Formats: sequence, C-alpha cells, structure tokens
Amino acid sequence: MSEESGGESTLTVVLAGGVNLAIAVLKLIAGIITGSGAMLSEAAHSVADTITEVLLLTALKRSDRPADRVHPFGYGKERYFWSLLAAVSIFASGAMFALYEGFSTVFGEETDQTDPIVGYIVLAIAFVLESVSWVQAVRQVRRDAAEAGQKVSVYLRMIDDPAPKTVLFEDSAALIGLLLAFAGIGLHQLTGSHVWDGAASIAIGVLLALVAYVLGRTNRGLLIGRQADPRLVRGLRDHLVAAPEIEAVVDLQTMLMGTDQVLVCARVDFDDALGAADLERACVRLATELTAAFGDVTEVFIEPVPRTDPELRAAVLARYGDIAQRWDKGQ
Repeated sequence: MSEESGGESTLTVVLAGGVNLAIAVLKLIAGIITGSGAMLSEAAHSVADTITEVLLLTALKRSDRPADRVHPFGYGKERYFWSLLAAVSIFASGAMFALYEGFSTVFGEETDQTDPIVGYIVLAIAFVLESVSWVQAVRQVRRDAAEAGQKVSVYLRMIDDPAPKTVLFEDSAALIGLLLAFAGIGLHQLTGSHVWDGAASIAIGVLLALVAYVLGRTNRGLLIGRQADPRLVRGLRDHLVAAPEIEAVVDLQTMLMGTDQVLVCARVDFDDALGAADLERACVRLATELTAAFGDVTEVFIEPVPRTDPELRAAVLARYGDIAQRWDKGQ
C-alpha cells in the first residue's frame, strides 16, 4: 500500500471509531430514558462498531512490521486476522445483543414508552455523525476504485485492504439501523404496541449478522491465500512470455501476502540452448523486472521446468482448466 493510501485508511478508521464511541454513549442514555429496545440495540451496535475500529487500527499498525527471521514474508496477513476478528465482533457484540433485545421485547412484558422525543433527537444527531464517517469511507473507496480502474462493486469484491470495506459496510449498516430504530420508536408511539420496537431491534440484529457474514467471508478468503487481481496475473504472464529466453509459461501462481503485497511463483520452460549461468542470470533479471514493473509484486520465484512433464501439466490443468492451454508462448 502506498503511504498516502495507508494514511487514508488510518484516517477512515480513526474517524469512524471516534464517531461510534460518541454515538454509543448518546444511544445508551437515550435507550435508558425511553426504554426502547431498538435504541438499546443501536447502542450495542455502536459499541460493536467502536470495538471494530480498535481492531482495524490494530490491524493497520501490526501488519506494517517488516519481515524478520520468524516471518520472512512479513506480517501483511495479520491485517486480515484482525479484520476477521472485527467481523466476529460485529456479530457477537452487535447482532446477538440486538436479536436478544428484540425477542425479549416482542415476547416479554408490555413496557410503556417514555420521552420518545429524546430518542428522535439522539437518532437525528447520530445520523448526522454517522454520515460524516460514511462519506469519508465512500470517498476513499471511490478514489481507490478509480485508481485501480475498476467499478466500485468490482473493487470491493477484489479488495486486498479490508479496512475501508469494513468501515463502509458497518457505517452503511449503521445508517440503515438508525432508520429502523426511528421506525420502531415511531410505530410504538403511534400504535402503543411494543412489538414494533422489538421488530426493529430484530431487524437491526439480522442486518448486523449479514454484514458480519459478508466481511467474515472476505477476510477468510484473504487469510486462506487468494490469487492476485486477474489483470495483474495476465500482465505477469505476458511479461514472462515476452522474454526471449522463455519458450512457455507452464504454471503461474500468485497469492496476496498482505495489502499491496503479492507473491509470484512461476514455472517456465526455458530455451534448452541456455547454459546454467545464462539461466541464473535470466531468472534474476526477470524477477527484478517483475518487481519493478508491477508495484504490488514483492517476492518472485522462478523455477525452470519442462513443459512436457505429465504430472506437472495435469496439476496445472486441474487448477486452471482450459486457460492453461493458452499459456504456451504466442497463444
């Protein structure tokens, strides 16, 4: 990640964390005053979001540590670990409490609503504050997507930095949750039935569970080891194929080792006329060219192999299918 992008992610996370902490206090006070289950659920929602920002900030700081003897490829994947914990926090601290509060309100004893105007005021203030954080998250995602030359939807699916995606999703859920809480309190006031308040709380819980699932799935894929952007993979393949010493790219594997950190493993069939010294120099030169031409590439391993090896060919075909058939030079 560039220094500018890293600072932008930190700003997004810190801003969201400060906003969520202030909102959590306001919602808790309003929930106690009004007796609204939806408002208490929203307080738990904001607490979960605050914990999430702390975890994301930890992820940003710890993942920037340089490689060492224990972790020779660096600590980039630690960002995905802490971001996964953030998704778990959204579910455990927010969704579970909201669902519990909602079902308790719906099936529990009838409670009188007091001072709903306090709830409306707090919700309005929270909406304004959450909008500030949401606008910052949207601004960063749109800018990063434009720099990557991708649509926002595609960028969010292929993103290798979970921090802005997490903030965007949780802030979007927060704004929707505020509208649900407003509807719950309003319908409770209009109908006199606490069921509406409980239903709003349940809806908030379901919303948070869905957000937690989406973010958890994203970070699971990154932790397992996802392939780099297909455009980068094609660029790497084309660069290797164009090398005069290479007859064919037999296998090309990439893996995200962190944000803007890509590991490249290439198995190529070199010209049989090359001597051992020529082969060594070609491998070093190509590795240097790839790291220079593609900023995200941090590690390159090139292995000379014969393209006719049946076991290797079968493994490549099993992994990539028909696309491997087009990797021979000139195709």
